[in-house]
Amino acid sequence: MSKERARRRAEREREAAIRTAARAATAERRERRQARRRSVHAATVGRVRPLAPARATGILARRHRRQTTGLVAVLVLLNLVVLVVRGDWPAVLGALVVSALVYPVLKLLLFARH
Repeated sequence: MSKERARRRAEREREAAIRTAARAATAERRERRQARRRSVHAATVGRVRPLAPARATGILARRHRRQTTGLVAVLVLLNLVVLVVRGDWPAVLGALVVSALVYPVLKLLLFARH
């Protein structure tokens, strides 16, 4: 009887070892697959930058863009007039600097909501 119990216990232990080895092999395959997936993700999708936020669309945003574009266009035209009338580079660069300094003041004075 004792030999029979020892044989059955040995068989159970052998089957348990086989199941443990199978679980370990499955875990190893899963780990390799996840590592490969992480590697591919880092090489492809991980390199793509997220998209920039879309520009605002609305009545107020459209009005703001139109006002800014109009003011910049007027300042560019004034700089072109200085270029045509004076023609020398110090005057043109001076007008450009003055335009850059006056832009925020004009924007505040012309388009501020009081």
